[in-house]
Amino acid sequence: MQKKLEPGNLLDEYGNLAQAGYALSLVKKYDRDKIQANPFRIKEWDYYLIHNSHFGVALTVDDNSYMGLMSISFLDFDARTERTVSPMTVFPMGKTNLPPDSGYGETKYHDKKCYFSFRVEKGRRVLRAWMKNFEDHEPIRMKIILDKEPEDSMVIATPFEKEKAFYYNQKIIGMRARGVVEYKGRRHYLNPEDSFGLLDWGRGVWTYSNTWYWSAMHGWIDGKVFSFNLGYGFGDTSAASENMLFYDSHAHKLEQVRFHIPGEKEGREQYLKPWYFTSSDDRLDLTFTPVLDRRAYTSAGIILSDQHQVFGHFDGTAVLDDGTELKIHHMLGFAEKVRNKW
Repeated sequence: MQKKLEPGNLLDEYGNLAQAGYALSLVKKYDRDKIQANPFRIKEWDYYLIHNSHFGVALTVDDNSYMGLMSISFLDFDARTERTVSPMTVFPMGKTNLPPDSGYGETKYHDKKCYFSFRVEKGRRVLRAWMKNFEDHEPIRMKIILDKEPEDSMVIATPFEKEKAFYYNQKIIGMRARGVVEYKGRRHYLNPEDSFGLLDWGRGVWTYSNTWYWSAMHGWIDGKVFSFNLGYGFGDTSAASENMLFYDSHAHKLEQVRFHIPGEKEGREQYLKPWYFTSSDDRLDLTFTPVLDRRAYTSAGIILSDQHQVFGHFDGTAVLDDGTELKIHHMLGFAEKVRNKW
């Protein structure tokens, strides 16, 4: 089922995916002008998550055509608290001008209340963000540099059952982070010895209602960076899954993965109790112990968003393509379940 993408255009002459599958880099060329679906269904976003074992920040610039979203989250893993502020814009319709490739250019947005700049420079990514009234009328500001980008990343091109709908996504996991975040009168420092960053880069045309599962983690095993990307539920993944292990900059492909969330079968998910992760190829066996649930619920007319991004520690084993078994001990990451109608 794991079909690799070949270089070429992402969309065919009719606006459908030219090929479904996975790759280790952005081998397909994305061109917004080639989309033939309803322009209100186009969604483009850049999402960065940067953290160490004590705190983290999440940054989003999102152009959903009829609605834009600029978001900053501050995550305090020691205190088990979080703060998220997400101002919205109306009908950006692509005017945010997100780059068509993650490897160059600048994602930028600013107004009187906030400023975001994600610039790709040679060998690194420079992230700057500021928000005027983040908490108690006080601002948050930061400058973060991500480098040591791994050679491989997770790339997937996924169709939906609906014609001309698609999901083109890259997740770069395991980048090293350094920088400073100023928040509530304190400076919080990120150092590359213990701080990591990931990019979730996405472009596509979504259907109205979707539920997805996503998990990522990075840390050190035997002096080398180990990370993973796990997920399912979004679109038709019969051509390929987005499940990958990364060790020492190289990818190792997994088949299907399942998130076992306590209480989910009864419809009463208990997100702060331990989760379990397994894979159909018996190469993944993980326990996830939560410490913080970054949850958000919005319901307004035809728009609904029910999000649980849970941070915690992973323990267990993962097996590389050559059969090497890696032991995972108390490594910080997250797992989420998100249900959206928009």
